[in-house]
Amino acid sequence: MTEIGDRLSGARCVLFDFDGPVCRLFAGRPAGDIAAQLVERILRDIPAEELGEDLLSTRDPFRVLRLFASGRPGHPLTRVLHSVFTGEEVRAARSAKPTLGAGPLIRTLERLGHRLAVTTNNSADAARLYLAHRHLLPSFGATHIHGRTENLDLLKPHPDSLLRALDGLGLPASAALMIGDGASDVAAASAAGVSFVGYARNERKYLELRGAGVPEPLIARSLNVVRREAAELVDR
Repeated sequence: MTEIGDRLSGARCVLFDFDGPVCRLFAGRPAGDIAAQLVERILRDIPAEELGEDLLSTRDPFRVLRLFASGRPGHPLTRVLHSVFTGEEVRAARSAKPTLGAGPLIRTLERLGHRLAVTTNNSADAARLYLAHRHLLPSFGATHIHGRTENLDLLKPHPDSLLRALDGLGLPASAALMIGDGASDVAAASAAGVSFVGYARNERKYLELRGAGVPEPLIARSLNVVRREAAELVDR
C-alpha cells in the first residue's frame, strides 16, 4: 500500500479544499478581474492616495480583502466587499471547470464509507452551488460545506474551517484526512491535527506543497491516483 493509500485507510472522513482539488473556480471568471472590481468599489469611498500600492495593484481578491481589513479594522466597507466577492464567487461557480478525477474520487470515497466535507476560504454558497450543479452535493450534505466567514482572520492557514467541519461531522481530528493544494491548506491541517494529502495540478503547486513540507509520496499529480487507491480499499 502506498502512503496515500495508508492515509485513506486510516481515515473516517475526508476534508476537501474546494478551489483546486474539486474545481477551478475562476476558470471562466478570472480572479484578477474580481480583485479589480473590489478595488474599484473601495475607490468609490476612499481616494487612491489613502490606499497602499499593494492593495491597488494586487490581482488576488483575497489579498484585497485582507489588506483592506487589516488596514482599517472594523470599517463598514469590509462587509460590503465581502458581499461583493461572495456574489462574484457564486457567479464564477456557474462556469467553474471540474478538476479531472474529482467527481469519481468523491463517489469512490462515499462508497468506501468515508464522510465528506468541504473546508474552503471561498464562499460556502459558491461551493454548494457548484456541487449541486455537478450532482455531488448529496455526497457531502449541504451542512458540511464550510466556507469563509466575515472574520477574515479565520481564513486558512487558520484551522477554523477544518475545526467547524470536524465538529459538524462529530469526528476527532485523528479520524480525518485533508486533500488540499496549497501551503495554507498544509498549515491549517497541521494546526487542526489532521493528516494531509496534497494535490498538485502543475509544477508551481508541486513546489509550493514541497516547500510547505509535504513529502513527495503524499503529493498526487492527478486525483485519479488518489481515486485508484480508494478503489482498492473498496474492493478489499
